[in-house]
Amino acid sequence: MASPLLKADFFQRDVLTVAQDLIGVELEWQGCSGIIVETEAYAVQDDPACHTASRPSSREFVQKQPPGTAYVYLNYGMYWLFNLLVKGGERDGLILIRALEPKSGLVQMQARRRREKAHELCSGPGKLGMALGITGEHHGTIMVGKNRPTDCALRDSKKRPEVLTDIRVGISQAVDFPWRFLAAGSPHVSVPHGRVKVPSAIAPRGAVQPQ
Repeated sequence: MASPLLKADFFQRDVLTVAQDLIGVELEWQGCSGIIVETEAYAVQDDPACHTASRPSSREFVQKQPPGTAYVYLNYGMYWLFNLLVKGGERDGLILIRALEPKSGLVQMQARRRREKAHELCSGPGKLGMALGITGEHHGTIMVGKNRPTDCALRDSKKRPEVLTDIRVGISQAVDFPWRFLAAGSPHVSVPHGRVKVPSAIAPRGAVQPQ
């Protein structure tokens, strides 16, 4: 029996709570799936690293779209990154899905990534987008509720891993916010716990390494 689908109210809570609770959730995407093992939270208010701090289009997206909608953007002009909208709780925001543990559709993922090993397929937001075949056409995809496409879903899990907290990756503002969440011990995360480097001058928000 398939695990239950997440509902809209899952995303109508504080963005940090949702980002943590997404660890262990299964993301199904057009014939492929994986367990979410790493997320990053970005808050609409008081977070200079969030797109809403500098992009009017992002603020409009948050205002108009329902909770649980996919926010997809192009990074480095090459890599599509997949986020989920959270709104209606204490803090609205966007959650970057940074890494998956592949579960099904591995042949498709391997072909898209030109990699064989499972831990190399989705261990970073750029890799994840490539492996799943996500593009800008998927921006605005409803991931929960009656308007959800039949081949896309988010499923709850009875087994939730231990979750670790760390700082976010590849940003130049609010670098000390402990808003990255990881499944403890997972070999599929992009950067192991405690290993994020914070150089004195790095690229702005959005410059997430896809390798």
